[in-house]
Amino acid sequence: MTNKTHKHILLNAFDMNSVGHINHGLWTHPRDQSHRFNELSYWTELAQTLERGLFDGLFIADITGVYDVYQSNIDLTLRESIQLPSHDPTTLVSAMAAVTQHLGFGVTVNLSYETPYQFARRFASLDHLTQGRIGWNIVTGYLDSAQRLIGQSALKDHDLRYDQAEEFLALCYKYWEGSWESDALLKDKQHRVFTDPHKVHSIHHSGRFYQSEGVFQVAPSVQRTPVLFQAGASSRGMAFATAHAECIFIGGDQPDKIKQNVDKIRERAKQHGRHPDDIKIFVGITVVTAETTAEAQDKLAEYRRYASPEAGLAHYASSVGIDLSKYADHEVVPYQKSNSIASVNEKFKTQQITIQDLKDQHVLGGRYPLIVGSGEDVAKRLIELVDQTGVDGFNLTRTVAPESHHDFIQYVIPELQQRGRFKTAYNEGSLRQKISGHGDLLPSTHPVEQYRCSPSTHSFNLNQHEKITA
Repeated sequence: MTNKTHKHILLNAFDMNSVGHINHGLWTHPRDQSHRFNELSYWTELAQTLERGLFDGLFIADITGVYDVYQSNIDLTLRESIQLPSHDPTTLVSAMAAVTQHLGFGVTVNLSYETPYQFARRFASLDHLTQGRIGWNIVTGYLDSAQRLIGQSALKDHDLRYDQAEEFLALCYKYWEGSWESDALLKDKQHRVFTDPHKVHSIHHSGRFYQSEGVFQVAPSVQRTPVLFQAGASSRGMAFATAHAECIFIGGDQPDKIKQNVDKIRERAKQHGRHPDDIKIFVGITVVTAETTAEAQDKLAEYRRYASPEAGLAHYASSVGIDLSKYADHEVVPYQKSNSIASVNEKFKTQQITIQDLKDQHVLGGRYPLIVGSGEDVAKRLIELVDQTGVDGFNLTRTVAPESHHDFIQYVIPELQQRGRFKTAYNEGSLRQKISGHGDLLPSTHPVEQYRCSPSTHSFNLNQHEKITA
């Protein structure tokens, strides 16, 4: 019998439709192929690789705007390709879905620059085309450069962005869950009735941020609502995430702090009337692995020759909204209230962090926990993290692409499987069913329940219709 400490580990590849994503500078490595990110074959090959490795999903990050805080310009951002150029992630999904059967796709879309209707229609369409394998990573943005791109001067206040997100999501729920009854589609050629008119309902919404009136254009998809991902860690972000999200992405490298965060998330979920295990919690990690521990250390040393800690620092500077180029290596960075990623910026309030500390954390150009060793070493460390902290899985960043994913699949996955901690085959069903095991639709304990349409007391009388049209 499997108990909680012996659950299967969930695993997403963490990537972005760009050259540099988390671990910066490695695009210069001779074996790295990330410069091909604008070629469809790069992504279809990646999807097939991940499915061969039984990854649960590909989690695709995205930003609107550019990293222009460091040195108050984008020179380093352009030279090192720090998520610039970057392309729309939703354009990748259909092609990757066409060459896979099970791999899920969690796609980041910033709701601040979308209209709810067009967004909901696009993702419902993708849920149809993927046969229920689409997820949405909900973000509200943190870059002033994005606001300027759309013609506004600066970001809205942090908490106001979440107020808008609450209404955006409520309206999407109405479209996905409240416009069409589950049995509205008849597809009856004999009686010439494709859809039962009694079972399709208009949406009426008049809110603080959005107004909408009419029928949703997309019939119910497999999941109706895509699997909901979120990474809010501020007080307001945590309240939003624990109310709505099915998968929460957290940071952290110290097990005790990760566990505190996990316990807090589970407790907040209970306060919202949800089961604490309804939320799957993922930690971001970077792995360098090989056949032996010594070979893995050699590979890390090789990678470090190409990585750019300064590029990582420039990325981090925009995350916290502070120009870190102004400080010498030995200087402690003072806390400054900013409107960027609140949870990241809070570290400067509680810790004495120097620029050198940050550079040391960015040895591969990224700040996620770095695990180095043989497949056995890495597997043991991942299992320890899950059992010590209560997280459900990991978002695995790439280093040298696609080499790092091939290495992980070759060396780490078999070790996890031998220990009974990773699946040996996919379960059938939608992304939600694979992750939760409780079906294709959100449960009745989720806030979506209040937006679902009730079954109509009337249904279309095909026999009567036949008499009228005969």
